[in-house]
Amino acid sequence: MLVMQTYASFWDSLVFNGIDDVDVEAVTVTFGTVDVTARGQASSAACPDCGCSWNRVHDSYQRRLKDLPLAEQSVVIHLTVRRFICSTDNCPRHTFAEPFAQLTAPYARFTTRLGHVLERVRLALAGRAGARLTAQLGFRVGRMTLLRRVMALPDP
Repeated sequence: MLVMQTYASFWDSLVFNGIDDVDVEAVTVTFGTVDVTARGQASSAACPDCGCSWNRVHDSYQRRLKDLPLAEQSVVIHLTVRRFICSTDNCPRHTFAEPFAQLTAPYARFTTRLGHVLERVRLALAGRAGARLTAQLGFRVGRMTLLRRVMALPDP
């Protein structure tokens, strides 16, 4: 196991290029997997319902996101997401999660970059052929995942 905390700025620029609201804390390389531990660096976030900005933290949780492979090693981002408290009286939402719109979509298990690659693979091949291609590219996605995403697309 190799811990590369001194190269956090290198990994920050490599994995999170153009994403300003994420800070890399540690990078660990073990048996073909690069684990990147990161957290949000914004001091406050806007409530998605009322739009008011709040800085009171209610709780935090970990998200595990797959990213594009680097040098034939799979990349997993362990992202600490904070939940903020919305104190607006007439707002129906009491807590809300810190948004990472440039990095991933809500509830997604992969980054936006990997999502774009998967979109191209599923439209070109889908099914078993797409699953074989993703395994060759260094990230495994099941055939049913690709098929479900094709079926979820709107009709042209």
